[in-house]
Amino acid sequence: MLCDECGKLKATVHLTEIVNEQITKLNLCEVCAKQKGSDAEQHFGIADLLAALSDVEAAAPAQGAAVSRVKCPSCGMAYEDFKKIGRLGCGDCYNAFRANLAPLLKRIHGAVQHMGKSPTPGLLKEQKSLSKLQDDLNAAKQELQKAVKKEEFEEAAALRDKIKSLERKLRDPRS
Repeated sequence: MLCDECGKLKATVHLTEIVNEQITKLNLCEVCAKQKGSDAEQHFGIADLLAALSDVEAAAPAQGAAVSRVKCPSCGMAYEDFKKIGRLGCGDCYNAFRANLAPLLKRIHGAVQHMGKSPTPGLLKEQKSLSKLQDDLNAAKQELQKAVKKEEFEEAAALRDKIKSLERKLRDPRS
């Protein structure tokens, strides 16, 4: 069977949804399944998507029976249950099902280890700038309090104006 999307490669991911007795089937090759992953998740649900993808990554038949018997020592969830509902029972399930989850996670996310996100250089620079503005504002407020206590009203007035300016810049950094 060929992929419904590209019509060129062999379909290896088969998704079926039944809503109000209406059957919707989608047969995708691995490449199109990766590209349509988020669309399929919205349309078919994460449990169906995980089940289909895990079937593609299934172990060899000799290991298949052993895999289906693997249970989480903490919550007792079986790998087959995970495939049906699309959710793990607890944090220890990741370790219990590691052998099966690693290829599935690599297929879905492109890696098996979370690397986090890095801010873009412009955003990082803007965050540092805002942090410096906030520090300057706090320092000016402390200086204002000191000036008022010392009854240095001209300096206090200048600090008041500086504080207003800094607050404006914090509200709209582009000004």
